[in-house]
Amino acid sequence: MSTILITGATSGLGRYVAFALVRSGHLVLAHGRDPGRTERLVDELRAEGEAEGFVADLASLAQVRELGRRVAEAHPALDVLVNNAGVGAGSPGSGREVSADGHELRLAVNYLAPVALTRALLPALRAGAPARIVNVGSAGQEPVDFDDPEFTGGYDGFAAYCRAKFALAAHTFTLAEELAGTGVSVNVLHPATFMDTAMVREGGVAPWSTVADGAPGVLALATQELDTGRYFDGTRPARAHEATYDPQVRERLSRLTEKLLDA
Repeated sequence: MSTILITGATSGLGRYVAFALVRSGHLVLAHGRDPGRTERLVDELRAEGEAEGFVADLASLAQVRELGRRVAEAHPALDVLVNNAGVGAGSPGSGREVSADGHELRLAVNYLAPVALTRALLPALRAGAPARIVNVGSAGQEPVDFDDPEFTGGYDGFAAYCRAKFALAAHTFTLAEELAGTGVSVNVLHPATFMDTAMVREGGVAPWSTVADGAPGVLALATQELDTGRYFDGTRPARAHEATYDPQVRERLSRLTEKLLDA
């Protein structure tokens, strides 16, 4: 039995994966933003197996770090972290939004939050080695504009989403190199295209696939020993945006990330 933290577990892909893992005998640490929904989810999961709930708003870096502290305190050795929670492109025509810390919302939740949470949990993951970090990304990737990383000009919600997912992929490859030899692997995947989730429907897109279509890739990365620093399209090894492999781009992103996390 592995101890597995899943962010964004109260709906969509995260919920589906949580039930699949609990039914397979794993202890699922289910994160949600809403206390009531998280409590109800944990009650349902416990009817199938072992689960615990953790509440935090990932739009607040303070709450992200506190989530990491609470999880590590409860589970000093963690087997798997699934960074699944995310914010979509928003409703058609909606404008730029900011997080509790003043960062562009999609950058904050889809990139800065998983980076900060991973850092907070690295000691627990190292203690649980061999351990795995699964970053739920997207095939929708667009290079970060380093001259305007907070997207203050010409804002577009879908482009903001794609920039954050680009950053998550590039960060995954950098982190994999940093963690080489520690027994902690980290990979990123595109689970499926336009799954039937609230995020997709809010964006005005007719779903192309189901969360059941997206689950196998996440489950494989969470439960199988695979190479580190890879990008997957579902369960298939694939290539992320070519610029995510560029050492200069990744170095600039690392410097930007430090600045934003310290702001």
